[in-house]
Amino acid sequence: MMRTKFLYFPFLLLMLLVTNICIAQPYADEIKAFKKQDSISFPPEKAILFVGSSSFRKWTNVQDYFPGYKIINRGFGGSSLPDVINYADDIIFPYDPKQIVIYCGENDLASSDTVTAEIVVNRFKALFFLIRDRMPDVPIVFVSLKPSPSREKLWPQMEDVNKAVKKFLKTKTNTSFVDVYHKMFKRGKLKEGLFIEDNLHMNQKGYTIWQNAINPYLLKD
Repeated sequence: MMRTKFLYFPFLLLMLLVTNICIAQPYADEIKAFKKQDSISFPPEKAILFVGSSSFRKWTNVQDYFPGYKIINRGFGGSSLPDVINYADDIIFPYDPKQIVIYCGENDLASSDTVTAEIVVNRFKALFFLIRDRMPDVPIVFVSLKPSPSREKLWPQMEDVNKAVKKFLKTKTNTSFVDVYHKMFKRGKLKEGLFIEDNLHMNQKGYTIWQNAINPYLLKD
């Protein structure tokens, strides 16, 4: 294990520097709220951890969609992959999950024209190796970036990210890639009525598509 840490550390350090992770902690209040909640009632052991950005954060009733599983939802803010890396010690490692489901990367692309698909993929790899360094056997699931109507100009880059992450995960053990992107289309057009008014976040109909896509990949007790 010590040798593994030394192998991954330079890679992680490089990724953190390249992606300009800020010293400021914009979601500190949300993380504090999680920790307060944990202090009152700590989540069950060996649950499935959902972690990432607001598409998970707004899935407030995610447990209802997966009644046969113990779910911990730690989606927060409009987080990007560097934010998830920054808060990993608070929202990932304390729970010792039996499986980790990740949705993040969409906000990375939207944050700046200088953030390319390649940068997002490298950020995901940094998060992946960080998790694997501490939890080498935990199964990791990546949910593909979704085609938000308000971010249609980013769809080509989102597809590039999805393809690259899928290809990367195929080279790793205990991993899964869940394609929700294409399931939200019908005959080449985005299905109607999947999003709330902001055309960024989903409604129940959209989350039902995610439920059906993710469910086959979840580990049973």
